[in-house]
Amino acid sequence: MLRFILSATIGLSVLAIEAQAQSWPARPVRIVVPSPPAGGTDIVARVMADHFSKAFKQQFFVENRPGAGNMIGIESVARSAPDGYTFLMTASTLALNSVLYKKVSYDPIKDFAPITLAATAPNVLIVNPSVPAKTLPDFIALAKKQPGKLTYGTPGIGTSPHMCMELFKSLAGVDLQHIPYRGTAPALTDVMSGQITAMFSNALTAKPQIAAGKVRAFGVTTANRSGSLPDIPSIAEAGVPGYEAVQWYGFLAPAGTPAAIIKQIHAETMKALNSTEMKEKLAHDGAEPAPTTPEAFAAHIRNELEKWRKVAKAAGIEPQ
Repeated sequence: MLRFILSATIGLSVLAIEAQAQSWPARPVRIVVPSPPAGGTDIVARVMADHFSKAFKQQFFVENRPGAGNMIGIESVARSAPDGYTFLMTASTLALNSVLYKKVSYDPIKDFAPITLAATAPNVLIVNPSVPAKTLPDFIALAKKQPGKLTYGTPGIGTSPHMCMELFKSLAGVDLQHIPYRGTAPALTDVMSGQITAMFSNALTAKPQIAAGKVRAFGVTTANRSGSLPDIPSIAEAGVPGYEAVQWYGFLAPAGTPAAIIKQIHAETMKALNSTEMKEKLAHDGAEPAPTTPEAFAAHIRNELEKWRKVAKAAGIEPQ
């Protein structure tokens, strides 16, 4: 009798989930962006929200919840009901926070149901034009001749450009002196003036300075050349095999969201990411669509955690 009751209960639960998925979405759906409006994460989320609203004939809206290194917004989704009415569009800080901070209020693996990697954006290694190195191998050779003498700037400890350089130092076997700044702009200004030697900058910021000859570019951080800077080789191609470090944006739901809903929204996400509008919006931000399966995105998050933990340990970066 007990077995019959349990079987009936499980059967009713499955039917309820299926019915929920079939009627979904029955009310407005929010996409939380854990950063301020107008950034790369926000741009991707808004194009997708517009596509979903038309495809599902229900309102999808973006809610910006910035603060605490994106943790406020990310945690709010981790604690939301897994009913298909709350989603998260976030940058690679989803994984980096777990590497850089002791107290992180969410688990990037257990608390979310990955849907897809949405887009990737490269950083680019730039130097002052007076640096006596014309190629990346020249720059590596110069750094090895003067260990600890060449300097590089970043927007701060633990930021994407900082981690990009620490990975570069590890793989290239060079020692460069870190000069942290309060933001990308002042670091870039000092590279152009020759106050510091080099930095990794996002492609959007660096592109006009490269075109004007105010800085020299040695390579982009993506595994292959970037569509936003097609004439610049990847760092892996230019002389550091295996190098890859990108800013990425991903789309997730709270863990436990019905698989049928994940399947539905994943299908529409693929259409949105491959749309002309999305490609044009991302190109302006120096990024490119990078759609994946939920399984591939889950593996990507796990790989990112392992990779940056190793880089942080090698660089002596202690969780704050």
